[in-house]
Amino acid sequence: MMKKLLKLRPLNLKSYLAVLGLLILWCSCSTVSGQEKPPRPISVLTAQNLSFGAFFHGVTGGTVIIDYDGIRSTTGDIILANLGYTFFPMIVEVDAEPGYLVHIMNGPDVSLSGSNGGSMILHLGDASTGNMFICTAIPPGKTEVRIGGTLTVGNPGANPAGSYSGSFQVTFIQE
Repeated sequence: MMKKLLKLRPLNLKSYLAVLGLLILWCSCSTVSGQEKPPRPISVLTAQNLSFGAFFHGVTGGTVIIDYDGIRSTTGDIILANLGYTFFPMIVEVDAEPGYLVHIMNGPDVSLSGSNGGSMILHLGDASTGNMFICTAIPPGKTEVRIGGTLTVGNPGANPAGSYSGSFQVTFIQE
């Protein structure tokens, strides 16, 4: 039995160009991709700080409450005053891709220092979105989150009249 050997001839220029053209066509039609882009981190901008406005307190004190809708109320012997000092909740704008799940975690209660001495305790309240939400705003739009708080006011000796200020922490966690 005799075996026949196949002889390969070198490609001529015309054949070479045809194979090269098919290879280029195949590469241009196929999509090659690697890992998807990492998610864009969210950014949070404070659009409005929390403010309790003006009030007077009696002998025992109490609390001043601003809810996330901006409604102000009191407990104890606190009297709300409209002396031109505005009151409002904190407003933050969350810039994130639509569909991102974001958790809100309030920091611990903080002590606010008075301009004439004394201190008051600030407890952050609920957010208008709840403690988690899904971003729906399409960039450049932002998701607005409103957060209120409760200010615990002591007696006049512990909390003399003046301006009280301090810092608190709110953490936004992207999933």
